[in-house]
Amino acid sequence: MSDKADKKPKDKKAKKGKGGADASAGPSVAAHPRASYQVRKAKGWGGVAGFGIAAYLSHKAGVPTVDLGLRAIIAGMVGYMLAWACAVTVWRQLVLAELRAAVERAAPAKPDVIPARADAVKNAGPAPEAAVPAGATGS
Repeated sequence: MSDKADKKPKDKKAKKGKGGADASAGPSVAAHPRASYQVRKAKGWGGVAGFGIAAYLSHKAGVPTVDLGLRAIIAGMVGYMLAWACAVTVWRQLVLAELRAAVERAAPAKPDVIPARADAVKNAGPAPEAAVPAGATGS
């Protein structure tokens, strides 16, 4: 037999590409379908905004063109990083809130902590209709 037949094919799933987050590691901004898109979008707008603001302010200040471009590029990079940090911070909290909401939806309803009130609710049946004040018509 040849050596080629003895070799096992490489597992394509074991190889992680760019943006491949491991779902078993826990909640992740990179693995969230909306979060990764929104973070990319925020980074782009942050870089463009930083570049544009720095270029405009440098132009108004009468800075030479070469220095204007250098300042604008540096401010664009700073805006990119700042927007990335803010977006990831916000989405971390949103991902955790979504997980908490999913757990609460899946959990059974909690019984009332005051036993007397729980008995009263069982005995009362459905709630009576709210009385409408005399002068409050929907028109």
